[in-house]
Amino acid sequence: MSTEHEASASTGAASASTDAAGASAPSAGAANTGPAKPATPSAKHAAEALLRGRFAGGIHPALHAANRSLPFDRRLWDEDLRGSAAHARMLGATGILSAESVARLLEGLDQVRAEFVDGRFVEHDDDEDIHMAVERRLTEIVGEDGKRLHTARSRNDQVATDLRLWLRGAGEALADAVRVVQRGLVNLALSADGAVLPYYTHLQRAQPVLFGHHLLAYVEMLEQDRLGLLAGPRECPLGAGAGTGTSFAIDRHATARELGFERPSPNSMEAVSNRRDAVMFATAMACTATTLSRLGADLVLWCSREFGFLRLGDAVSTGSSIMPQKRNPDGAELLRGLAVRVDGTVSRLLELQRGLPLGYFKDLQEDKPALFDAHDTLAHMLALADAMLSDAHPQPERMRAAVDDPAGFLLATEVADWLVRRGLSFREAHEAVGALVRAAEERGVGLADLDNATRAACHPICAEGLDEVLSVEAALASRTAVGGSAPERVNTELSRWQQELAAD
Repeated sequence: MSTEHEASASTGAASASTDAAGASAPSAGAANTGPAKPATPSAKHAAEALLRGRFAGGIHPALHAANRSLPFDRRLWDEDLRGSAAHARMLGATGILSAESVARLLEGLDQVRAEFVDGRFVEHDDDEDIHMAVERRLTEIVGEDGKRLHTARSRNDQVATDLRLWLRGAGEALADAVRVVQRGLVNLALSADGAVLPYYTHLQRAQPVLFGHHLLAYVEMLEQDRLGLLAGPRECPLGAGAGTGTSFAIDRHATARELGFERPSPNSMEAVSNRRDAVMFATAMACTATTLSRLGADLVLWCSREFGFLRLGDAVSTGSSIMPQKRNPDGAELLRGLAVRVDGTVSRLLELQRGLPLGYFKDLQEDKPALFDAHDTLAHMLALADAMLSDAHPQPERMRAAVDDPAGFLLATEVADWLVRRGLSFREAHEAVGALVRAAEERGVGLADLDNATRAACHPICAEGLDEVLSVEAALASRTAVGGSAPERVNTELSRWQQELAAD
């Protein structure tokens, strides 16, 4: 996508451009537009006339190939048509265009939309981007009125508007997919009712925790990610022109309202030059991908022989090319690997803008391949996470065995808290329990197996009554503070999330 005055169209050179965003999925409701086809002489002349007025001769094929963004921005066809229709209606309402011209434009835009929906829209080699492709086809349909649509509009504000519309729609679609994964986590937690596993710090067994509490942590993390995805653009760039506004008496509030924005952007230069909304959306996608990556890391550990807390079904497991016994959690590993692609988009967008003087530059065309690739990758990750969660089978016995392993000393903190309630400072209690653990390790037993004399040697208060806190169930039940892992708290949160997710 180019500046209003510097962009140019090809005079027939075939594009060597490839889709920088990879195999991108179209916008909701989109159909494939098919390969670009050579323009007819009349169409070619019309495409040239749109942008080549001050130039003699044709554009170099190498520049055309780099300049042409249609291979990846074609997915903005819906946003471009919506913005164009809003602009046309505003031009009519303000008297800039006649009612008859606006009626013809809207009818023509509907016809272009139908061609996209049905997969009949034919791209030409000279269509530099989706905006020029739509304008070229609209002019073919309605004639001279098609050339009037660009009145009081630049491709600079058109591009920025289309992108912000896409950001909002893409965020809503991804947020819906996040909800699906949240439901999968809640359902998995319910399927393993009461299962207890070790809570890990530094990948060392630390304290007992309900499996449901662990999964609800991901539900909460994804909820924060979801809200980030929904925090879409609020300001409409349409009407900012090439960057200095327009001399026509347009109604920017009307177009902003029709397109669902809160208000028009207050500064025309910022409107076309700033890609902060894109960066914030990329950040929200990166946060979501990182959450899924951490979930994948847990799944990899839990499915290993060393843990054995979970078993993935055959449909979401893979084998080895040489070792017949292998059962690999490739999907979970790919959640980690794919997250790298999404996370890297944030730095790509920041670097794209870092050295730019204020104004519109062709560099900004590269925001869309980065965003589209991140979006498609995250959508794939969410679908993958849902598939694995739907075919994951908890192994409560293995989880409980890891909790009950006396060498883990998972109840040491309970003993320290017990000592504090009997008057010791926490630091003194911490030291005493450390001595108990050391004594148990030397004897190769658990805390419950230490005799009273050994306990008393570590601290006199430990001589009697210690066994009352050496219970996993008692430890779990005691954590009743808000956000805690007591069964009553976890059950309340599971019920709350069931209701919230059912309402969506």
